[in-house]
Amino acid sequence: MQRVRCALSAVVLLACVAGCTHRAPDSAPSASSTVVYVARRVRTLDPSRPVAEALAVRDGKVLATGTRDEVLSAAGSDARVVDLGDATVVPGLTDAHGHLSGLGRALSAVALVGTSSRQEVLERLKSAPHSAFQGDWLIGLGWDQNDWPEKAFPARAELDVLWPSTPVALSRIDGHALWVNGEALRRAHITRDTPDPQGGRIHRGPDGEPTGVLVDNAMDLVDAVMPPPTDEQFEAQLSAALATCARNGMTGVHDAGMSLRTFNLLKRWDAEGRLPLRVYAMADGMGPDREKYLELGPFQGNKLTMRAVKFLMDGALGSRGAALHEPYRDEPSQRGLLLLSPEEYEARVRAFIGRGFQVATHAIGDRANTLVLDTLLRVAGPEGVRSGRHRIEHAQVLRLEDITRLGANGFIASVQPTHATSDMPWAEARLGPERIRGAYAWQRLKAAGAPLALGSDFPVERPDMLAGLYAARTRQDAAGQPPGGWFPDQRLSGEEALEGFTVGNAYASFAEKVRGRLQPGLDADFVALSVDPVDAPPADLLKGQVLRTVVGGAELYSASKP
Repeated sequence: MQRVRCALSAVVLLACVAGCTHRAPDSAPSASSTVVYVARRVRTLDPSRPVAEALAVRDGKVLATGTRDEVLSAAGSDARVVDLGDATVVPGLTDAHGHLSGLGRALSAVALVGTSSRQEVLERLKSAPHSAFQGDWLIGLGWDQNDWPEKAFPARAELDVLWPSTPVALSRIDGHALWVNGEALRRAHITRDTPDPQGGRIHRGPDGEPTGVLVDNAMDLVDAVMPPPTDEQFEAQLSAALATCARNGMTGVHDAGMSLRTFNLLKRWDAEGRLPLRVYAMADGMGPDREKYLELGPFQGNKLTMRAVKFLMDGALGSRGAALHEPYRDEPSQRGLLLLSPEEYEARVRAFIGRGFQVATHAIGDRANTLVLDTLLRVAGPEGVRSGRHRIEHAQVLRLEDITRLGANGFIASVQPTHATSDMPWAEARLGPERIRGAYAWQRLKAAGAPLALGSDFPVERPDMLAGLYAARTRQDAAGQPPGGWFPDQRLSGEEALEGFTVGNAYASFAEKVRGRLQPGLDADFVALSVDPVDAPPADLLKGQVLRTVVGGAELYSASKP
């Protein structure tokens, strides 16, 4: 999938915040509490009635689905009717793996997604908006050396020429590498004598001096000295992220690795009725906040749930940080990085399971996935894995025998369709022709019995539900390449893709009894689209629009309203 920049100018950010923040969603005024929505098609995902013409909503729940006449009869004569015309209505779309604070930061930083060279990065930085500064640090996100002619990591020298005394920190597209200048290295006290931290790598030149690229846990050295956003910046960024999600058709987000600061703010907004989306939060299990989360235990609010914990076992494939059993095919001296030792990972897993948390672990490389499977089966056993609904986030590269183990033991595979279409130009070069068979292998995972939960990993990818549905169905980029799709036998059908963003994500968050389908008595979370995600030609998804986003019967977004 061709990445499109997700960062906005400061003007757009402020406009979005002014129009979308700190308010409970509005339902249109009506003398009746019952609303009937009529559309060309309502895809309920209810096995007893999968397709309808209308649905009725009362008190935040689905009252009825069926033909127009059936639903109007059930709703009563005083029901308000909303005619959605040629729209297709689907159950509320949930992103199973996103980062709200990261998206908010991306919306305010310099957008580097889609840059075609280092020079283009520099040009964008020169026109940085005021919102791109944290303190006196210049922040940018989204570069990818795989999109540049030389396909090599950049160096600090080019940044030093333009910003000799202003610290610059630029995050790679996957969030697993940081490009910084000499002033940032100086403030972080990183020199040629600084050892690589466990689970991290400081790239160095032939003379031993740091080049300015830090991978995985080495990024923490800079993060520790970078000033955080002010409270005002932080609230504006998070509000903009939530509004962006609603505009893109999300009724819920599974936030993968939430800081305590983010959790406390969302908890306050939820108590005040100002949290628009449903947020299933995974506690950050990597940093110091984890001790407080262990003390607090799981939390259930109105729209905010904290029931899971997120760990990172390894890095990313694009920065060669994903932990592999065998060396990278295109860099034989590297096998990736483990961000936690197996012993430390097991200790944290035991502690959080003991407090009632679901364990969700980032695992991209095949070695990382093997370690996660081994550890959770040893700690929880097959029945504990199944009842705890423990998740592997990304489940990106697995040995074929581990795909079988993952499915047979009830692990949830939380995968991101647009990762496959973004990585396909270079993934086989990293892995070789044999390992690639177990990579981005959605149908193999399904055949093994693994429930699929689909997401985007925003802001690594765009927070775009239609783009995710397109990638799941085609495994092609926006130009329709490669013909037939990349490893087309792993494509999902239209219905499988829709289920992955709805019922699959409800199951992954223990919510399948209250949402994920449009059935009487379930939450009235739904999205109206200009295109049918199941039957329409896949290319139409890229031209489609989100027309309306509704959560609990309350309208969050309407394309017909400014």
